[in-house]
Amino acid sequence: MVHRFLKNAKSRLGKLFDGFHPFSSRRFYPPPFILRNPILKGVTGAIHSGNEVAVLIFNLQNINELAISLGVREHSQLMKTIKKYFRLAVFNELEQRDIISLHDFYGDGLTLFIQINYERQWTFDINFITKNIVQFVENKVYQLYPKVELCLNTGYMFVDKDHYSIHDSIVKAHRQAIAITEKSLGIDGQNLVQLMNRLLIKKEVILLAQPIIDVATNEVRALEILARGPKDSPLESPMQLFSVARQTGKLYELEMMVIEKALEQLKQSKWRQDIFLNCTPMTLSNIRFTNDLKIILDKFIGISPSKITIEVTENESIEGLKYFIYNIKRLRLMGFRIAVDDTGAGYSSLQTISEIMPDIIKIDQSVIKNIDKNALKESMLKGLLLVAKEAGSLVVAEGIENEAEASVLARNNVDLAQGYFYARPATLIKGIAT
Repeated sequence: MVHRFLKNAKSRLGKLFDGFHPFSSRRFYPPPFILRNPILKGVTGAIHSGNEVAVLIFNLQNINELAISLGVREHSQLMKTIKKYFRLAVFNELEQRDIISLHDFYGDGLTLFIQINYERQWTFDINFITKNIVQFVENKVYQLYPKVELCLNTGYMFVDKDHYSIHDSIVKAHRQAIAITEKSLGIDGQNLVQLMNRLLIKKEVILLAQPIIDVATNEVRALEILARGPKDSPLESPMQLFSVARQTGKLYELEMMVIEKALEQLKQSKWRQDIFLNCTPMTLSNIRFTNDLKIILDKFIGISPSKITIEVTENESIEGLKYFIYNIKRLRLMGFRIAVDDTGAGYSSLQTISEIMPDIIKIDQSVIKNIDKNALKESMLKGLLLVAKEAGSLVVAEGIENEAEASVLARNNVDLAQGYFYARPATLIKGIAT
């Protein structure tokens, strides 16, 4: 009897999205039968294929005001229209094979599960995609309802691939994504903000260092500093750490704290060669950045900017970032070198190269992976080496995992490389640098 009721309920709700799968009206905890089929199956398959899975939340904050102003019948029609346009927007922005599920998670919002294959999807920016989806829906609704102003909030979280239970990881990621979307409403949102604030105050990030190797001599030439959140916390994964920081407005503070802690540990260590410090374009475009960086440097006399490479991370366009180029010029005047990360991973990294003419170009691991078995990838590598030569840049190849890949770099005279084949990241003070 219960089984038949659930089956009929799923069938009726399924008609809302013509094949997409509805969520329960329960706010934070999806019922197990929904997760087992089809969401759990889709997420499990994506993770086992080596992909990342993200949970995106789109929440209509002013649903009650709309219901009062429009009346029951017109409000019901508006909600159907919004859901229809969300469906169209999602298909405009994403390939169908990357959509695991789109459904109601409760009455005033939608949940979208997507898989991200960074080897295939060379350029993928969740913030850009969510912005486009929201703009599409808002524009379409405005054409039909000129007097209606939607208030759509978004948030996202990645499903933890390393958790022993994928089911529990889905529930946790979904709950945290909702909490970010409604950060002023739920206790989980308050917890995430509190975790981030505590992390910043106590400088609880864990720093690792991965060597950058001279391909010709196998000598260590530099270290790239990598950040992780507190162990066994919701922010341990760097992907979670920086996505929560961005969505809670703490990205700049986090990146500046990482830089300060990295220089502090360098001062304590015996490492005297070059280091690479990561910064997102958003942080690099902050008008305060170079002044704040100088204040940090003044605390650590003896660490020369000439030994530090500022690595522009994230595969996102720098277009519209007002102070980005200005700050890059100031960094060069201060003595820093500039690197561009993820080269070969889409148009935006090549655009950044043409704008700033970096000292170092880092070739994305999607180009390097299995390059010994793929003649096209080696041709791409040669093309990027020509780009680097024109720009006067050194080249670092990322993600080297075996000797065969390394041999391709050697015969193409790549300058530098990093990856598990050479060394895994280790703690700076007790690991590599000592």
